[in-house]
Amino acid sequence: MWEKLWRMDGNLFPTLIFLPVLLSAVLPSSAGVLEPYDLLYDNAVEAFYSADYESVVRYMEGALSSHRQVRATRVRCRLRCQDQHPLDESFSDLRFFDSVLRRAACMNKCIEEKVGTQSLHKVSEDVVQDFNRRIPYNYLQQAYQKLQRPDKAAEAAHTYFQANPEHVEMGRDLEQYKNLQGVEETHFVDREARPHQRSFTAAVQLYDKGDYEGATALFEEALVEYYKADVDCRALCQGPQKFEGQDHLRYRYSLHEVVSDHFTQVLHCEHECVRDLATRPGRLSPMENYLPLHYDYLQFAYFKAGRLEEALQCALTYLLFHEGEEFMKENADYYREELGHDAEPREVRNNSLHSSHAVIWAGGPLLYEGVQLVQNSAALNGTQRVLLDHVLSEEECAELRQLAHTVTMAGDGYKGRMSPHTPNEKFEGASVLKTLQHGFEGRVPMRSARLFYETSERARRIIESYFVLNSTLHFSYTHLVCRTAIKGQQDHRNDLSHPIHADNCLLDPDANECWKEPPAYTNRDYSALLYLNADFEGGEFVFTEMDAKTVTASVKPKCGRMVGFSSGGENPHGVKAVTSGQRCAVALWFTLNPLYRELERLQADEVVQALDTQHVFGQGLNINPKDEL
Repeated sequence: MWEKLWRMDGNLFPTLIFLPVLLSAVLPSSAGVLEPYDLLYDNAVEAFYSADYESVVRYMEGALSSHRQVRATRVRCRLRCQDQHPLDESFSDLRFFDSVLRRAACMNKCIEEKVGTQSLHKVSEDVVQDFNRRIPYNYLQQAYQKLQRPDKAAEAAHTYFQANPEHVEMGRDLEQYKNLQGVEETHFVDREARPHQRSFTAAVQLYDKGDYEGATALFEEALVEYYKADVDCRALCQGPQKFEGQDHLRYRYSLHEVVSDHFTQVLHCEHECVRDLATRPGRLSPMENYLPLHYDYLQFAYFKAGRLEEALQCALTYLLFHEGEEFMKENADYYREELGHDAEPREVRNNSLHSSHAVIWAGGPLLYEGVQLVQNSAALNGTQRVLLDHVLSEEECAELRQLAHTVTMAGDGYKGRMSPHTPNEKFEGASVLKTLQHGFEGRVPMRSARLFYETSERARRIIESYFVLNSTLHFSYTHLVCRTAIKGQQDHRNDLSHPIHADNCLLDPDANECWKEPPAYTNRDYSALLYLNADFEGGEFVFTEMDAKTVTASVKPKCGRMVGFSSGGENPHGVKAVTSGQRCAVALWFTLNPLYRELERLQADEVVQALDTQHVFGQGLNINPKDEL
């Protein structure tokens, strides 16, 4: 709601960073007046460049405290005045506007009683952004360092670094603090950590360790804190709004249109609260499926702890967000059957994004005779995972390996880098389209080139069928790849052939998250690896937890074996070092979005269709290899 009806665009008063001398002359001396945080911030910066570090600490800590108090006061006052002056749907126009004005007057009085004149706390957008980016903590850590307070410097540095992980110098400073006398691990705390995110992270860590009782307590705590934060965020949306691109002085709309514009802005702000609460400091994108994921973790943690009543309630609550989600429906049915009765979902007050977690699930048909299910998701200790054998025969594996020896080139698919993941192995690859071109030119048997094409289609159909997808699975990238151990470089290796990663997001083991941001191939939905041989040492495929360390399943490659899985952060994976010999496979990535289909695959489809219909094969194919994650 508006603190002042005639200031609803937030721009009538000029935005100032007051000069210290000027403001000290005009500020009342009343004990009820809170010093504006932009003034204190300005004083702290000035003291910093005067090398007055005691004053830097005094002013900057004061600015941070003032910033928190102003925010908390606005939240409390707006919530109190909303309760005192509700907007009833049955109101007539006059009664509605009466409530709007009374609510605004209530909030103005409440806030000014707590912090003083509100115009003193109107700060520039630059200062707002500095506080959002935690710039004050950068000044603080340097000031505390100069004052020989390494414990406080470490605390400030850690707080700043959480929101600015790309700051190389701060990262180095933190490493130095860890080795200083008087600095303990407990000093590395995030002073700005959001309680709901802190509890959620701690809960996931206990869950990953198998401490399900401890995890459930922290997940429950995280939910309580989340809903508190949601209420606060929505309350902060009730203040003056900024109407971008509109000149307030020339605003000539009717009162009804003005009110409509205002509440449209408020609703947009409240909608953004969902993203804001799910976004970690220093990140552009929110954690996927953040709020429902609490109930997903809880249903499985309660199940593991033997508390099926709570597990069923949480499963049903998850289904309020994602109605019809098969894995959760099956889990709920299992809990009902074990308990012998149904239950009601919990009350929830919000919505979020999308994902999945723990499930005991049997896949769809495997389509091809002889293909054998070896392990499902449960046996592989994860979700959306499958291990299959006999996808290829021994003869087909031998033919594709012979093809690989002829058609693959060092660095193909890796931006020309011969050793993209480790200097101890050589990587060679080829695409389907490139292989077909070699077949047309007579450099490899066309039959072998066609086998590569048809094998990848076989793998696509199996993955699409097994995971019972409701829409067509399209190729995102297809790669025939061999990695070879370089002789003389295998002693005392402690690296991986392919580091732990996820295929459609950036794995962040420290935050226990996977960020769907560039340069990740965010539109990939499923992945598969079809192995061609076993005559090498090392090279096991592994799934891990989000910490990129705890191995949950290991797969030893052999001819015709295929591992398939969903491409998101639920399935971190990598490849152990190949220490002797050569390991070959067909690597495949798929998307459910036809807009992101592999261009080379579409061209390859046309080539095969032309061959099948005896059309003349055109000259000069345009090869455009992509990089492999």
